[in-house]
Amino acid sequence: MLRKHLPTILGGMAASFCLALPFAAAAQAKDPQAEQIAKRNATEKSLEEVAVVDRKVMVKMRDGKRMAADIYRPKGAGKVPTIFSRTPYNFNYWDVKLGAPRDMTRALDAVKHGYAYVEMNERGHFFSEGNYDILGAPVTDGVDAVRWISSQPWSSGKVGTTGCSSTAEWQMAVVAQNEPALATFNVQGFGAGVGRVGPYYEQGNWYRGGAVQMLFIAWIYDYGIQNQVRPNFPAGTTQAELVNASRYFDLAPQMPPVDWDKAFWHLPEQDIIKAVNGPPGIFETRMPVATGGNMIARAPNDPAWYKGGLWHDNLKIAKPGLWFMSWFDVSVSPNLAAYNEVRRTAPKAVADEQYAVIAPVLHCAYTRAAEHTMVGDMDMGDARYDYNALVFGWFDRFLKGEDSDVVKKQPKVMYYLMGKNEWKKSPTWPPAGATTREFYFASGGKANTLYGDGKLVAQAPADDHPDQFVYDPANPVMTYGGGGCCQGNAVKFGSYDQRKEETRNDVLVYDTEPFAQGTEVSGPITVTLHVSSSAKDTDFTFKVIDVQPDGQAFNITENIQRMRYRNGYDKPLAWMKPGEVYPVTFQPIDTSYYFKPGHKLRIAVSSSNFPRFDRNLNTGGNNFDEAAGVIANNAVHHGGAYPSKIVLTVVPETKAAAD
Repeated sequence: MLRKHLPTILGGMAASFCLALPFAAAAQAKDPQAEQIAKRNATEKSLEEVAVVDRKVMVKMRDGKRMAADIYRPKGAGKVPTIFSRTPYNFNYWDVKLGAPRDMTRALDAVKHGYAYVEMNERGHFFSEGNYDILGAPVTDGVDAVRWISSQPWSSGKVGTTGCSSTAEWQMAVVAQNEPALATFNVQGFGAGVGRVGPYYEQGNWYRGGAVQMLFIAWIYDYGIQNQVRPNFPAGTTQAELVNASRYFDLAPQMPPVDWDKAFWHLPEQDIIKAVNGPPGIFETRMPVATGGNMIARAPNDPAWYKGGLWHDNLKIAKPGLWFMSWFDVSVSPNLAAYNEVRRTAPKAVADEQYAVIAPVLHCAYTRAAEHTMVGDMDMGDARYDYNALVFGWFDRFLKGEDSDVVKKQPKVMYYLMGKNEWKKSPTWPPAGATTREFYFASGGKANTLYGDGKLVAQAPADDHPDQFVYDPANPVMTYGGGGCCQGNAVKFGSYDQRKEETRNDVLVYDTEPFAQGTEVSGPITVTLHVSSSAKDTDFTFKVIDVQPDGQAFNITENIQRMRYRNGYDKPLAWMKPGEVYPVTFQPIDTSYYFKPGHKLRIAVSSSNFPRFDRNLNTGGNNFDEAAGVIANNAVHHGGAYPSKIVLTVVPETKAAAD
């Protein structure tokens, strides 16, 4: 899925540089990226010294289509295990002149550690043949690639997978095929590979609570994913010719830039890519494909989601797994649910070989952690972690069969406690010893804005004083921070002071009293609201916020629920009637945050968080094909028969100190 990469753990990040200047100008001006280019060339030279380099190897799949792979293996090492990375993104090694000097350090590191390193483009990208279907790439391609690698004369027969985002998301469904040669996997930022798990029907991060996560719209366009019409080489082109051609043709699409801050507003939603002159394809109705097509028209439980490459909880995994996640990623809770599901259902020996690391960073930003790791405007402290040592220690154990002190010392769950800014250990998620704590929503009916009377209290109020607000889809609450990626200039992800947003009359604000003692909230947060609306269908949203003694209010996590799906995604749609009050429980959302003494927990409730999520137009129609919405008069009820509440997962202070 998601994006032209932030770095995977086994390597750095390619950076752009200027095209060559005309000769006369170049003679007088120093290339600002000369150091970077020199470093890339030095890495290539080091690779040639220690590795057998075999590029543009065309690997045939069972349907005859060929996938392009670059292979690096230690010289004179005999049979070696393989670290395998499969990606839709560009890894053409010879692209210095084209604007992005390729960083080859991950291949060099793997070879120096005694591994072959194979990087392969997914079908329909760059030199690989066929057509790509987002979240629906055939599982058979992954299986066929592993079988091919393990059958090579230089292979020991063992393969391990690694990668972040799109290089991770294909892995789980392939691992579930139980191919013998695939010995272990390392998934990083892999949410878009998780379909249905437990209460979550995000279908590869396409949905949250039934609302569309709009990041995919920009991603599909910006990275040329709808590329059914693209340059291709003749089927008989030899490997030598392809290697030579790769020096001339990078094949990377150069999409005209889009101002997503404006483009996301276009209605109907299904025409957003068309409106920016993007190509037709799998997103909308202009070019349906065999696996379901028309992604924007699918419901969260559409049968098409179960025909492609997503992993669902009916697919059993029986391989050791190393799982990397982050608190400000697109969707950490389904990732944690997948981890727990594998630990619950795998054979015991395999269940005991599942390890998770949860970092306080944005999507795939693990190696960007610094002494003062900033996520938006929040300083997370020194969140550095030696991921490389853990990954290679992991592969040493499960691909080479060697003892690994790094893995022996690793807890089953290593998570970062934000607010207290420290790494913590636990044998489980939620952390061992965790309990629950409830707060009830209360007000005198005037919780609107941070200046209102909304409170979170220990006992449900005796009487209901509903808080009312107007949700106008033409004037939604705008996204400011949170977890996510890939939305261009439209969204700043991370943690920011929310007070400006909380001055809107369509934002209800509820605060606890200041905490007398430090409180660790680590685990799922579940919100149940009792709501009413003048509309047939609408959304409700909430943000979890840390309010500091000086009033600054930093967002921690957020959630949304489309009311038509409140009874379940595999149930009939549930419409609202004016004047009736309905309970709705949001899907659990996980975090790990320490509220210091004197800080308050705030919940901000509204009906939109745009463009992080698409706007509900309140009509009860399809939403994706509608060009106009209606205003909804919404209300949150609390007290009496309507005990709206939030349930926190709390790790007692004594337990926190013991860790």
